[in-house]
Amino acid sequence: MDRLLSTEAFVRVAQTGSFTKAAEQLGVTRSVVTLRVQQLEKFINAALFHRSTRQVRLSDVGESYFQECADMIASFHGLTEKMRHQSSNLIGQLRVQVLQGFAIGHLGSLLAKFTKQYPDVDFDVVVNDRVIGPIEEGFDVAFQLFPATTERVVVRKLFTVYRLFCAAPEYLDMHRAPEHPSQLHDHPMALYGGYASRNRWQFSHGGDSIEVTLRGQLRSSSLHLIRDYALSGAGITCLPTLIASDDLINGRLVPVLSQYRLPPLDFVAVYPEAQRGALKVARLIDFLAEQIGSEPKWDQPLIERGLIG
Repeated sequence: MDRLLSTEAFVRVAQTGSFTKAAEQLGVTRSVVTLRVQQLEKFINAALFHRSTRQVRLSDVGESYFQECADMIASFHGLTEKMRHQSSNLIGQLRVQVLQGFAIGHLGSLLAKFTKQYPDVDFDVVVNDRVIGPIEEGFDVAFQLFPATTERVVVRKLFTVYRLFCAAPEYLDMHRAPEHPSQLHDHPMALYGGYASRNRWQFSHGGDSIEVTLRGQLRSSSLHLIRDYALSGAGITCLPTLIASDDLINGRLVPVLSQYRLPPLDFVAVYPEAQRGALKVARLIDFLAEQIGSEPKWDQPLIERGLIG
């Protein structure tokens, strides 16, 4: 029995809750993972999991054994990476999940700079707006608006996401702009369907808080689609500034209800706790945080105009 391979198999099954997912992440068959776990159980003379047709969960022994094993595997991979390569010469692949709104127009240029500095790092980037658990889905890091609800992950904020209601000048030439959030009901709207608040929208004005229920004529999981809807002059939409900033600055979109502020959101990096010491992940997150800064370039002109911040 290779104790290291058996221990890593145990850790992956515990993290994903699945022998099949663990096998996919390790690049072996399910039977190999099963054998390795069985060998480890035989070696310590105790069952590590309670198995059923529907789920796999840690036994009491497995619970007490898991964290030290996870830390050991993470330390081993981190040490191996450091020993094989100098910190200035990272190597290997990073599997990344990223929100569409950040991927389009922003992430490509940042990754171009990163890979120029670290040419031996390869990326597999999956773009979607789902809130995921990076452990369960085999990602090294996920960049998203809402932290994963799964355990054993680290969440690090990268920047604040502001949102503004806006419309094309052509639409506002033909329709009176709303002066109160309740007047949004009088307008056709396109709304993003991925916010946790669903149809409830919370506005603040001075010391007052106003809640409005909005359903929208168009609802989509694509922020770029609802931006195009607004640019066409069809109605009003609400967009994050990281997507709408250029259009707002150039006058293709005009903010409405800017005196009523929406609660800001956190754009975060989520990665497995056992990955905490992984050099590539840490270097990528540090690089992005440094490049973006405390006031992202897309927000600076809007802050100067008093529209956000």
